[in-house]
Amino acid sequence: MTTLTHRIARSAACALVAGCATFAATSSFAVPRYDGLWSVSIVTEKGTCDRGYRYPIRISNGSLVNGGGDPFTITGKVAQNGAVIVTVAAGGKSATGTGHLSGNLGAGNWSGGECSGTWTAERRDS
Repeated sequence: MTTLTHRIARSAACALVAGCATFAATSSFAVPRYDGLWSVSIVTEKGTCDRGYRYPIRISNGSLVNGGGDPFTITGKVAQNGAVIVTVAAGGKSATGTGHLSGNLGAGNWSGGECSGTWTAERRDS
């Protein structure tokens, strides 16, 4: 093996080891600290949508799903650092929210169609 080829192979191996270490430290395999049932309040600040909504959301292993019996779909993820992205859909319409969870509380912004606003969340159980 030439010196240049050896250096490239060694650099690639170092990058692979560093990448694996970073993935292991930040992956979703860590303990899911936000799991549980959350009550999410959504407030419309712009547009003609209803002024407010309240949704139960269940977080399990970092995935967000509908936590109640109402006919709407919730999909999303929460990262280990609490960053959230979620989509709520019903009746052919949808809205996307982003924000952050910390401890038992959360907050962020949402938008969908002509409407937008803010959301807050509070954990109900863990």
